[in-house]
Amino acid sequence: MDPGNWATDLAGGSQFGYTLIWVLLMSNLMALILQSLSARLGIVWGKDLAQCNRETYPKGMNFILYILAEIAIAACDLAEVLGMAIGLNLLFGIDLLWGVAISFLDTFLLLYLQKLGMRKMEMFIIGLISMIGMCFLTEMFLAKPAITGILQGFIPSIPNQAALYISIGIIGATVMPHNLYLHSALVQTRKINRDEYSIRKALKYNFWDSAIALNLAFFVNAAILILAAAVFHENGMNDVAELQDAHQLLAPTLGSEWAPRLFAIALILAGQSSTVTGTLAGQIVMEGYLRLRISPALRRMLTRLLAIVPAILVIYIAGDDEVGPLLVFSQVLLSMQLAFAVIPLIHFVSDKKRMGVFAISLPLKITAWTIAAVISILNFQLVYEEIRNWIHQFDNIWLTTALIAGGLGLLVLLLLTVIHPLIKRKKKVNMEVHPPFSPSLLSSSDAPAFHQIAIALDYSPSDKQVVSYALKLAQPDTRFILIHVVESASSRMMEEDTDDYEKRHDEERMAKYLTIFKEKGHDAIFEVGHTGRVKFIAQICKDYQADLLVVGSHGHRGIKDFIYGETVNRLRHRVNIPVFIAQ
Repeated sequence: MDPGNWATDLAGGSQFGYTLIWVLLMSNLMALILQSLSARLGIVWGKDLAQCNRETYPKGMNFILYILAEIAIAACDLAEVLGMAIGLNLLFGIDLLWGVAISFLDTFLLLYLQKLGMRKMEMFIIGLISMIGMCFLTEMFLAKPAITGILQGFIPSIPNQAALYISIGIIGATVMPHNLYLHSALVQTRKINRDEYSIRKALKYNFWDSAIALNLAFFVNAAILILAAAVFHENGMNDVAELQDAHQLLAPTLGSEWAPRLFAIALILAGQSSTVTGTLAGQIVMEGYLRLRISPALRRMLTRLLAIVPAILVIYIAGDDEVGPLLVFSQVLLSMQLAFAVIPLIHFVSDKKRMGVFAISLPLKITAWTIAAVISILNFQLVYEEIRNWIHQFDNIWLTTALIAGGLGLLVLLLLTVIHPLIKRKKKVNMEVHPPFSPSLLSSSDAPAFHQIAIALDYSPSDKQVVSYALKLAQPDTRFILIHVVESASSRMMEEDTDDYEKRHDEERMAKYLTIFKEKGHDAIFEVGHTGRVKFIAQICKDYQADLLVVGSHGHRGIKDFIYGETVNRLRHRVNIPVFIAQ
């Protein structure tokens, strides 16, 4: 339900009336079939689409497929950013540039929802979509569309090139390629037995789950298109493709001040409801293709920045008027990536060797390949038309060469996507995220002796435990390096040149510690630093070639880490020796 749907539905409804309703229905049926195939792959094969691609296609080709998947995710997030910015502008009058910047904040909302768990996240999205549906049901009641016109819209027809462009955008907005990656992974979050009955039961429930969700989405999408057809097209306003224009014209046309408000509220909700998709899909494709796992927070920020930067550039350079066309283009871009996700998916669920009795039947296989063919032909027809227009418009030999090479490259990649899974691979691909297991890792061996033990002391009650554990881990000939960092304000500014009370007191106390170790028969020295706890402790460990570092737990976390500073977690990544944390 991302705002990209809105842009394509509004453009289609205002320009062509009810004519393109059949495209929405066809897109919905395509999405249902492809989502069910995606669920089948995840449940039966036990791997997501990205992992299966990595296992099947060559390394270089997988990297290109990964880049295409990331482009699709960025295009989806771009639509959400623009939709959020437009919604805030319409409802509160916030400038679009500021709205784009504010959209970065929903990153933290997503991270909070992820902590609550997948089921609560699902309920949050369902709640948002329900509110969007209620907003449009109210507006449909005010618009009073023609039933005969709606029924005629189910008769397939594409009047011209502009209708083809919008139709492809509608397909891309409905059957989003990265959702196929996401769905094949999310179905694995529900535990099932691996017998045939349980798998068939899971497939059935997942089909109805997708059918209900996608049909609800179809009714909301159809409501947007029908609203645009009834309010704008039938009143001679055939060029209302901008969300801002639609918002301004709803009140005078429908005679209600609530119509534009509901429109803006629903638009903001739509952006929030779909922002989850891009981030989760991004994590899945990155792990599946590259075996690279990064922090969800970092992944979310990168995804959002990839969307915010082009949005800000377009608004700043071209102005607010280009936001609407950019929204539609983002959905066309989504559609152009679709074939590169659909074709491998069909190959995998048709593989009788891997799928067994759950391989798709011949009629379903024919239907799926027909869908892939329709998507591919429509997209390449659009690419051909766009390349031809650009060549005539700019008349530049270098641009012409680059466009033709790019188009041919996409065609070759598509053909390889079709052909390569039919060729049996001899080389086995390593699918493990972690290093291979070796029984020798767990075989009994003598633990190394610690001859140089560094101890970080902070003069807190935890020092007692730190010293106690350090002595237990020591050998008779172990030397101890006692470390403390003075953190007074003057010490931080002047470092070793300072001679304040805290520095003198800390050095006196360190000398007392030294005496205790020497009384127990151990050689010991101490080092006192003045700034940069983590850096100083790590450097001392390196300088003295310590075998072990013993530190105490500071006993605080979360906001207190920010207030007081946090050492242990950062320190363990800065040293290349074992770290013992005394609680």
